[in-house]
Amino acid sequence: MAQCAGAFGGVSTTSLNTAVLLAAGLGSRLWPITRDLPKCLVPVRGEALLDIWIEQLCAAGISRLLINTHYFAEQVRQHVARRAYPARIELFHEERLLGTAGTLRALGPKLQGETFLCAHADNLTWFDLAAFHARHLNRPESVAITMLTFDTDRPEHCGIVQEDEAGIVRAFFEKSANPPGRRANGAIYLMEPDVLEAIEKMTAPTLDLSIDVVPHYLGRIQTWWSPDTYLRDIGTPESLACGNAEWAEVRRHQRAAA
Repeated sequence: MAQCAGAFGGVSTTSLNTAVLLAAGLGSRLWPITRDLPKCLVPVRGEALLDIWIEQLCAAGISRLLINTHYFAEQVRQHVARRAYPARIELFHEERLLGTAGTLRALGPKLQGETFLCAHADNLTWFDLAAFHARHLNRPESVAITMLTFDTDRPEHCGIVQEDEAGIVRAFFEKSANPPGRRANGAIYLMEPDVLEAIEKMTAPTLDLSIDVVPHYLGRIQTWWSPDTYLRDIGTPESLACGNAEWAEVRRHQRAAA
């Protein structure tokens, strides 16, 4: 599920300040690695996955990060407390998992009135946030969400998008047995405040971005794809091993582009 490494991040995005990192999952497919460790703290070549995300977003100008917790939440709290990040970190604990969109519904009061980034922080990734944000700033008036996409070698395990010539998502196939293509949802979004208003009106106790929000916004989501994006789902021991093998090269390219 990886895209090649290339020129990543490092450019300030002055009008994008806040990111939500969804980091509360159980990581059950990574057992036994996650038996005593939350998935967001699983190390990749000695770096906690969460620190990789925070470093990348801070380098691109994000100054405020909201991170949800649930599984081994105290480990995450202690990990964050021990480090001096160049951004304000706010942890949001979920006694029960609310779902990826349910977390946004609960965080709504903290996100009102601004464009924000929302990402599944259980993927290993490096991407050019400045270019991603530029795409969002130049969106059509009707678009409320810009979705990072990548080309996957396992489309049946991903959410596959069908888009028109302008890059507007017209159909979405979440983990379909025979999806029509390889262009996949990277689970990294730039969202406008009206998305929060739509989520607030949804009544289910648990809400999911891929199941509940993306289908609701078909025709109002645009995509951003770059050959320089690296993204790998490290949800299994095998894919984590691939990520560890690839990450040194990703870092090399990132340093060269800085």
